[in-house]
Amino acid sequence: MADELNPAVTDEAATAAGPDAEAEEPMKQRKNGLYPGVSDELAENMQSGWADTEMRDLRPVPQAAESARRRAALSARFPGERLVVPAGNLKTRSNDTEYAFRASVEYAYLTGNQTEDGVLVLEPSAGGHKETIYLLPRSDRENGEFWLSGQGELWVGRRHSLTESEALYGIPAADVRELADRLREATGPVRVVRGHDAGIEAALTDKVTAERDEELRVFLSEARLVKDEFEVGELQKAVDSTVRGFEDVVKVLDKAEATSERYIEGTFFLRARVEGNDIGYGSICAAGPHACTLHWVRNDGPVRSGDLLLLDAGVETHTLYTADVTRTLPVNGTYSDIQKKIYDAVYEAQEAGIAAVKPGAKFRDFHDAAQRVLAERLVEWGLVEGPVERVLELGLQRRWTLHGTGHMLGMDVHDCAAARTESYVDGTLEPGMVLTVEPGLYFQADDLTVPEDYRGIGVRIEDDILVTEDGNRNLSAALPRRSDEVEAWMASLKG
Repeated sequence: MADELNPAVTDEAATAAGPDAEAEEPMKQRKNGLYPGVSDELAENMQSGWADTEMRDLRPVPQAAESARRRAALSARFPGERLVVPAGNLKTRSNDTEYAFRASVEYAYLTGNQTEDGVLVLEPSAGGHKETIYLLPRSDRENGEFWLSGQGELWVGRRHSLTESEALYGIPAADVRELADRLREATGPVRVVRGHDAGIEAALTDKVTAERDEELRVFLSEARLVKDEFEVGELQKAVDSTVRGFEDVVKVLDKAEATSERYIEGTFFLRARVEGNDIGYGSICAAGPHACTLHWVRNDGPVRSGDLLLLDAGVETHTLYTADVTRTLPVNGTYSDIQKKIYDAVYEAQEAGIAAVKPGAKFRDFHDAAQRVLAERLVEWGLVEGPVERVLELGLQRRWTLHGTGHMLGMDVHDCAAARTESYVDGTLEPGMVLTVEPGLYFQADDLTVPEDYRGIGVRIEDDILVTEDGNRNLSAALPRRSDEVEAWMASLKG
């Protein structure tokens, strides 16, 4: 990583750090940098001799029309109010390195843009709202920011110009460095999506209330409950790449046995980065008893023949839609008798859950259907005293099922999380909703209430289900689920 010079902190870099940040000396150096400064001759030389690279034939991003409709719905919901939706800022990982930036879901959903420091502002007007997307312009060539700032073009890459951004996103663009002052002077009711840009929030501190801002966040969360055609297509892309990622893993299980769960994690991550933007969440590559830890993301344990591998992973597309799929695979390609017994019970529960996903059904129905099957099996195996109705009423099956059977899916792996309970978990399924169905059974290695051969076995099967007009469609159906089909699929890939 280049370490020759602490780039100058310009007005633009200071503004990116927050609206109240003050510009520092233009030639501030890294404490242990190798260059003492910039000569006048070099500064002058760097100002000239550069080609015109403005992009003049840009087409709108694929979701531009959908984003415009979403903004129109937002405008209609909050007439006469100024609405502020930030993308967020870079976050420091350590010292002078940052985490990879991911724009806030609300901002990306409404604009299609994913750059740091961006802010969408809807200002009330006679016809509804005037839309402006506030962005950092291209880094300045005159003051040297493009090569001296740590966020300059020669250090982190070219930004789009404001004119280019207008063409891409279909929204008038302005310089975000001017926004904080404008917001401080704003009058009338204002709402902001909180938690992403402290500088923007500080500029509005005397103009907003937590209650009103929460109403904005809830609306934007509920707006994503029903996916449009573009979103369904992106989720299918994410799932298709995820399927290929699972195939990649099966092909290298022998290498994972020779190393650790990390080999599985890295293998899937390669597919996610080659075909998508990233993984949608930390991959769970849980072998052996680690499969009983619901969110095992350390992925540093051994992979042994004879054990199960619970792989819960999803590719995130370049538009930030993620898949969320789980398969529990025999490392050596064949389930043992006890593994198959537990796996088949989870498969049966998932089948019941998927069958309950249809328009007009309650969101809870698929969870209840899957839990009933699991409770029946636990009673049948003598692990809990029946009858089944008693078990379900008291929730006794939860010792081994632990979690809910699914959740909404979209730009967040647990999408629409801020939606009202009556619109989500107590709501009704509609065509266009996408959710996971993921029952599981987990017998902890230290659970003395179950036979010894159950202990350390964890099984989860998860698929991404689209509610259709006449039922549902399993977006991840390309991955086998039935135990005999899983074994045949693994054998074909290894062969």
